[in-house]
Amino acid sequence: MIERPTTKGLLHTPTFAQVLVATGARTVYTSGQVSIDEEGKLIGPGDLAAQTTQAMKNLGLALEAAGATFADIVKTTTFVVGYRPELRTLIADAKRPFWAGKPPTSALIGVAALAFPEWLIEVEAVAVLDG
Repeated sequence: MIERPTTKGLLHTPTFAQVLVATGARTVYTSGQVSIDEEGKLIGPGDLAAQTTQAMKNLGLALEAAGATFADIVKTTTFVVGYRPELRTLIADAKRPFWAGKPPTSALIGVAALAFPEWLIEVEAVAVLDG
């Protein structure tokens, strides 16, 4: 079960939750998901929005394998190569359809590089499942 406490004195934003309280019997941790398909082909070369969408689709597949959904996520960490503040809206817009209006807590971290130079973004998550 995930509670969304009312926060006072913190910015309310539609792109992430400031705090969540999760109770459940199982915790799911995903590896960072990037923009490759099951054959290892890069989806969206040079296109951060397309790579974000594919990374989120892959995150959904990882969650599904564990019996979880996006609604079970309590925390994401997103790593972006060469992050600049103007990219935040593009990333948020690509992620928004996956949250059904209820995004989890999150961190967005700019990095110099990921494991392969063509990867622009990587998203990992923690989910909590009831019983």
